Amino acid sequence: MDFPGSLNAAVARLVNKERHLRDGAAGLTAAYKAGKDSSHVHLGAYLAMRVPATYAANKRVMTELQTLRPGFAPQSVLDVGAGPGTASWAALSQWPGISHVTQIEKLAAFAALASGLNAESQLPALMTAVIVAGNVLKPELARKSDLVIASYVLAELPMYDISAAAENLWRHADDVLLLIEPGTPAGFARLRLVREALIKLGAHVVAPCTHQLVCPVTGSDWCHFKVRVQRSRAHMHAKNAEVPFEDEAFSYLVLQRQVTQQSGGRVVAPVAINKVAVTFRLCTAKGFQEVAVASRDKPAYKRAKKMAWGDLWE
Repeated sequence: MDFPGSLNAAVARLVNKERHLRDGAAGLTAAYKAGKDSSHVHLGAYLAMRVPATYAANKRVMTELQTLRPGFAPQSVLDVGAGPGTASWAALSQWPGISHVTQIEKLAAFAALASGLNAESQLPALMTAVIVAGNVLKPELARKSDLVIASYVLAELPMYDISAAAENLWRHADDVLLLIEPGTPAGFARLRLVREALIKLGAHVVAPCTHQLVCPVTGSDWCHFKVRVQRSRAHMHAKNAEVPFEDEAFSYLVLQRQVTQQSGGRVVAPVAINKVAVTFRLCTAKGFQEVAVASRDKPAYKRAKKMAWGDLWE
């Protein structure tokens, strides 16, 4: 994993100090499956297993945001539910000009971990970051910031608190609010609630949606995407894995204060390619559309072959 600054070495050093990493990994997986919050996790296993996946999901979403808003250059970041600070790292990797970082974390163990990693990062914005004890429901999280991030945070809240949490996050976003959740039906359901609540407050969706209309997802379906994560040796050892990568499933939502100019559709399922056509499913302002680009249309077919799940199709 390519963390910014000196964070690769800092994380590796902490992971290598840990004993019983495999037991910790098994406990971490069991805790998440049981719906427990992060207070039950083994920090070494979390650094080895969850940090790379969380970072990769954040980088994927931030890259998409920069593609859609190439002029966006945040100076300040508010990382809510920061854990060890993973989302902050991704933001600094994407926008090196960030000068002020505030990290909100309710768990003392994670706050201490973030503090130590910030100090070792060799990144001025992290070395001077402000860490505040609190959670997403605290009325005054910190000062407003250009970019507010809540990454894998809402999953730890009951559904009846989601709208209040969303409104609190939105109040602190001067420009952009970025949310990422596990790519599960429950994760998507939380983001769907956020989307509905904040559109009513005047927020404009940047991604993944290309419209402001009612979400067309129905029944047991859910909107999610995947990013491939290369496993480190420690990660493979912790999971007793033989395959050197894993796919992190995530759902996300990016909102902003300015009106968006949107068009096209988002590819919301794996793309199928054969000699006859490229076929994929789009979510558009007109709902879901099944698209087939025939090979006889050579320019469009060539472009369609490069499409992947999560891309925009104009």
